[in-house]
This record gives sequence, structure tokens and C-alpha cells, in this order.
Amino acid sequence: MATTNKKLHIKAGDTVKVIAGDFRGKTGTIKSVDVTGNKAIVEGLNMVTKHTKPTATNPNGGIVKKEAPIHASNLMVVDSKGTASRIGRKLDSKGKLQRYSKKTGDIIK
Repeated sequence: MATTNKKLHIKAGDTVKVIAGDFRGKTGTIKSVDVTGNKAIVEGLNMVTKHTKPTATNPNGGIVKKEAPIHASNLMVVDSKGTASRIGRKLDSKGKLQRYSKKTGDIIK
């Protein structure tokens, strides 16, 4: 069964605010987005402790802290004015889709 990927309201490089979960209220920048799982890795948030085995690149192994993915439904994009809002899409004068903040109406990069 083939699944179609929905377009997400977030992209890598966006500044987002977490609206649910342990890190509610915190903001950060998106490092990467997993479209198939609807998840994103936000820089500095949702840190988990990972135990790694020794490898050729890391001969000692050990304990590493790294970011874990956060579901996209728990993230809101922060616009240039610093307010978190929902995202809409509209065509500009050249016929290209632009993302905009529904709260302020500003275009998001």
C-alpha cells in the first residue's frame, strides 16, 4: 500500500516553538525534517542520552547526548516578529506559493 507524503508546515532552518510535551514553551531552530514520520529535530531540544558501542571512529564508545525528533504537530513556526502562529500558503505575484503567518500576515522566508 503506497502512502502519500503530506506537505508539512515546517522546513529545516525555521525557528519553531514547542507547544506540547516536556519542552513546551521553548524555541529552537530546526536541523532536519523527516517527512515520512512527520517529525523534526530541533537544535538543543528533546535531548536524550544514548549509549554507544566502541567503533573505529569512536574507539572508547560511551554516553552521548543528542537531539531526538519531535512530532510536527507539537511545533509552531515563529515569524519575524517573534510570535508563534499557524501557517498558510498563498500565491505571490509570480505565481509561486509563499508561506505566511496567519496571525500577522507576514511572509515567512
